Amino acid sequence: MSNAPVIAAVDGSEHSLKALQWARGAALRHGTGLLVAHVLPDHAQLYAGRRASLHDASEPKEYPDPVHDWVRSMIGEGPALPDGVRYESLEGSVPEALRVIGSGALMLVMGSRGRGGFASLLLGSSSRAVASTAPCPVVVVPHAERHAERHTERAPGTTAPQQSAGRVVLGLHAAETPDDVLSFAFAEAAVRGTTVQVVSAYAVPPAPALVIDRPFEVIPPEGLADEGDGVPAEREMLRSQTRRLEPLRARYPDVPVEQAAVPGDPAGRLVDASRSAALVVVGRHHPRRTAMSLQIGSVAHAVLHHAHGPVAIVPTLEDDV
Repeated sequence: MSNAPVIAAVDGSEHSLKALQWARGAALRHGTGLLVAHVLPDHAQLYAGRRASLHDASEPKEYPDPVHDWVRSMIGEGPALPDGVRYESLEGSVPEALRVIGSGALMLVMGSRGRGGFASLLLGSSSRAVASTAPCPVVVVPHAERHAERHTERAPGTTAPQQSAGRVVLGLHAAETPDDVLSFAFAEAAVRGTTVQVVSAYAVPPAPALVIDRPFEVIPPEGLADEGDGVPAEREMLRSQTRRLEPLRARYPDVPVEQAAVPGDPAGRLVDASRSAALVVVGRHHPRRTAMSLQIGSVAHAVLHHAHGPVAIVPTLEDDV
């Protein structure tokens, strides 16, 4: 159980309603409070500034916030509520306001596209900016069109979605992914009572004849006891995974673990697994990051833009707050 709340960022759109529902479930699973945050639109912020500057007592103290009423009605219709539901209206830009309020959060949940987003965009600018800068894990819940694709028919021989069904899928770079990312994935699997499926990539030779695309295979820890018939790079990657996972297995002995090593870039495999996974977890790497950069790692970027289910982007303690 955590004292840090789950924050749901809402704007009154259907996309943010999905995020609110996901955040409510997360707060219930973790036994913590739910804070519903709404960044006021520009005209409401201008009204507040005008009233403050003119000291006009005849004007209403606050500009009506219809999103507040909408959230209350949505939450009231739900089957269960976390202990301690709060609502807060924020001022400023969306990324900055959510970055500030997220400093004390267990996680921040938002939709992949806001009210003002174009239908053709897979990821809104606010979602991308918040995922790149927030000091807490950010869970991005896909909009309805992408979520519906989770149930589309897969090509013959593609079994990754079924292998990932209901699991927490962790994208792991054995040498670089910080411990914070692993801890978040295992904690999520523990409260869900499900498996952590760990996916890593290994380098492949440049000769195209040696690269064969196939569905990834998940291997339990006991499957690494002998050499098996995997390629050497695959077996070495699985062993590197095992070494990184040892402390987490000790901390979460009741969480089952599956390991998978894939050739090349893992982003496509993680996107494929997102069709049926409960959650995909990746780290927020900032290669050559500058103070004002909004870039995230290439894998996190690709998964955020193309995943069919919820994605958690987890920062590290070393990230700038």
